[in-house]
Amino acid sequence: MLLSSHKFARSLWRRLLQLDKPVQQQSQLEFEAEVERNYRWNFTVNFLDGIAFWFGLNFVSSSAIMPLFVSKLTDNTLLIGLVAVIAQAGMYLPQIITAGPIEKLARKKPITVNVGFFTERLPVWLWPLAALVAPVSSTWALILFLLGYAGFGLGAGVVGPAWQDLIASCFPVRRRGRFFGVTTFAGTGIGAVAAIFSGWLLAVYSFPNNFALVFLIGAIGINISWAFQTLVREPDPVAPPPVKEVEQFWPKLARIIRHDHNFRNFLQARVWLALGAMGLGFVTVAAVQRLQVPDSTVGYYTAALLSGQTSGNLLSGWLADKFGHKLSLELGGIFAATGFGLAWVSPPAGWYFVIFVCLGVAIGSTIVSGMLIAMEFSAPGQRPTYMGISSTIFGIGNGIAPLLGGLIAAYSYTWLFAASTLFSVAGVFFLHWKVREPRWQAEAQKIAG
Repeated sequence: MLLSSHKFARSLWRRLLQLDKPVQQQSQLEFEAEVERNYRWNFTVNFLDGIAFWFGLNFVSSSAIMPLFVSKLTDNTLLIGLVAVIAQAGMYLPQIITAGPIEKLARKKPITVNVGFFTERLPVWLWPLAALVAPVSSTWALILFLLGYAGFGLGAGVVGPAWQDLIASCFPVRRRGRFFGVTTFAGTGIGAVAAIFSGWLLAVYSFPNNFALVFLIGAIGINISWAFQTLVREPDPVAPPPVKEVEQFWPKLARIIRHDHNFRNFLQARVWLALGAMGLGFVTVAAVQRLQVPDSTVGYYTAALLSGQTSGNLLSGWLADKFGHKLSLELGGIFAATGFGLAWVSPPAGWYFVIFVCLGVAIGSTIVSGMLIAMEFSAPGQRPTYMGISSTIFGIGNGIAPLLGGLIAAYSYTWLFAASTLFSVAGVFFLHWKVREPRWQAEAQKIAG
């Protein structure tokens, strides 16, 4: 009985990953020709995937609406900070664990589509359920919401290296920034308009029905994006991935971090910038508690955040394709320091629109360049490992930051935003002076070779 169940599970897993489907080996020229042949199709379906995903995610704004919902259930700042931990770290932490096995797979799409459906897309339906449970039990509502949100975040992290490698395979290096910038710009732009609608829902309907409607619409958008993801045409690899023992993966990680000094400096800069974001999940709560801002205004703050994010997406995509991702991340850090600096001085309510625009630009640059720059530190065969290391280190920083922020917020929001400002400035300085743009470094090595 046990053996039969094990065989069934193994067979199901192989079918999910399409391990029995033969892999067509091709030359580099054939690979590039296939990428070019499917470029418009893949741009279109990935664009629609991105629009639906960012619409759904921004409609429920992890920086504004979700912390507000949790604050309705508890006044514990650590639990409110836990929302930011999941938002900023959930999808990054598992990637160092899954990067090794994923790197060995010839196809990445089965991971993102088949596995991702269960790990990432299904948990979001717990969000509207949690809102409906709130009148009966705030404790159970909090548990259901955090389970659904953590499941979504960690599930995205499980398939993250596969999705990133799939995008890297479908788009040449000098078109990735354009694709990702335009896609996130459009998705976030639609999300900014939708945020006004979500603010209207919060104002017109009473708690918890208002949050249930907002979470339901967000969940629908996130699952529509999955449907478009199934249509991506993944190119066959240039050569089958080499067979490696699992034990070789961890020594490989150690060698990369020990010998690749530029990448190591980049990881340190990302930690500083991640710690700078410790106040992100508390800006809305601070505005509500300091200035008695009504819930409906939070929707407009979300719109300001997403307006900044759309600008950051588009600007980062253009800058990255022309000048590399390092400059984009530096500008994002400057905008983060500006936003938190303004929050530090506790301005009138109207200034919070400026604060959210600045923070949105910072988020936009991180979304576009924070992920794509990691692809350029390595050769194609090592991309999942490099991306897994980068994402997990960033995730650790993002996981520590909101918890530290929650502890500081319990004492003073002023001190919290001061710390966020100083860490953001430190991250910008470290990135500028200690990290070389990997694209120019790689091109120089090709010329020298």
